[in-house]
Amino acid sequence: MKPFIHSSSIVDKNVTIGSGSKVWHFCHISENAKIGKNVVIGQNVYIGKGVKIGNGCKIQNNVSVYEGVELEEDVFIGPSVVFTNVKRPRSFINQKNNFLKTVIDKGASIGANATIVCGINIGKYSMVAASSLVTKSIKSFALVAGAPAKKIQWIDYNANKLEIPLDQDGIFKCKKTSKICEINKGSLKFLE
Repeated sequence: MKPFIHSSSIVDKNVTIGSGSKVWHFCHISENAKIGKNVVIGQNVYIGKGVKIGNGCKIQNNVSVYEGVELEEDVFIGPSVVFTNVKRPRSFINQKNNFLKTVIDKGASIGANATIVCGINIGKYSMVAASSLVTKSIKSFALVAGAPAKKIQWIDYNANKLEIPLDQDGIFKCKKTSKICEINKGSLKFLE
């Protein structure tokens, strides 16, 4: 199935857009961007030069995914999320060779109006609450919120809250979901 690209959108040269993907109104996809299959790009979205977006991602309206940001498969980006690519920007200093890499791992979700400071990794199936300011890398399966964002809960693949301690090592079975997981040095891993 061919990708759908709305006539109001601009797609630069050497862009790859996978089958089943949709690019809606007033978007700009910059050169050498690679967009996977079945991706939905909402209105007024900018995709920077060379950006990679994995299969099944959803990017809501009014988001700029700048050069240096990479989205793995099945990532959700809420409306008006802000990404950065330079830690200390100055208008009078050209820093195009200093863009820091930011990776949003498979299945992660970022809520509306969150700000993601560059040079970090947002772990698999983690979730960033709306309006959070993320300044440090996030562990897989963590729910973070606030400014600066802090881990407030563990979650499962479906974003269900797990009833297990935040910072205690061991094997746990969630009473609500019956899922068994291991926490080791602040990282959560499902055993089933």
